[in-house]
Amino acid sequence: MERGNQTGARNFILLGFTDDPDLQSLLFGLLLSMYLVTVLGNLLIILATISDSHLHTPMYFFLSNLSLADIGFTSTTIPKSLRNIQTQSRVITFAGCISQIYFFVVFACQDNLLLTVMAYDRFVAICHPLYYVAIMNPRLCLLMALGSWFISALGSLPESMTILRLSFCTNREVPHFFCDLPEVLKLSCSDTLINNVVVYSVTIILGVFPLTGILLSYSQIFSSILRISSDRGKYKAFSTCGSHLLVVSLFYGTGLGVYLSSAASPSSRMGLMASVMYTMVTPMLNPFIYSLRNRDIKVALGRVLSKVVVNALLS
Repeated sequence: MERGNQTGARNFILLGFTDDPDLQSLLFGLLLSMYLVTVLGNLLIILATISDSHLHTPMYFFLSNLSLADIGFTSTTIPKSLRNIQTQSRVITFAGCISQIYFFVVFACQDNLLLTVMAYDRFVAICHPLYYVAIMNPRLCLLMALGSWFISALGSLPESMTILRLSFCTNREVPHFFCDLPEVLKLSCSDTLINNVVVYSVTIILGVFPLTGILLSYSQIFSSILRISSDRGKYKAFSTCGSHLLVVSLFYGTGLGVYLSSAASPSSRMGLMASVMYTMVTPMLNPFIYSLRNRDIKVALGRVLSKVVVNALLS
């Protein structure tokens, strides 16, 4: 039996991180700093790949798309959290909650698909180097990038649109800093079987399948590297995919940590802290991982920063 169907006043309350007013300023500064570092770092990666002709290759083309997805990923959640802390209001409208869920899933799926495409790029580069230019041609790279964006945008619709069929009761408090889909579904008075089926189906198609593709690509990559006779050749082959492998480990490691921690502990606080790693820390670290481990990126970033400094001085 449904209690107090709230289809008219569809507002939710984001409980956020803490109720302690003494920690709000510290939390605001921390979130703002992380957000600025994430946006600035990923923007620099995009600018470097666009401005430097040496980086006009498939790997860096996909990397710039990954940086754009990471900016969107964090922009879906952090600005709303900052506004809530600043205004001391935790209310988010039903439409805002649906939009947040949709774009969060879009950019999460986009990260999945781009990491898969980048794994395939490394597979071709290491396992079929003589055919790399022919296989990874500009047309195919563009199609894969556009295809990943299209699939993410289309595949995220069922999860968010099926929420429209639900009714919500008097308790509309989301124990999170954003509208996390599983937490929102827990607040529904309606039968969420269809929603859960859709969530699991999309997770398998846009989450498990891409991860399987990455694992298969790297199994072939490692097999090819082990067949290389010289240690120098092995090191060079490993270095070409080291940054991507580290990003893949960080992305899926923190993502799995969210679900494993939620399954191991009924505490929403544990899931909340795990989500911070998944939604904030990982996108913030990606630019550092690629720039610190890649000489070409370092050189390109140096050129971009020098141009910015010169233009600032001249103006």
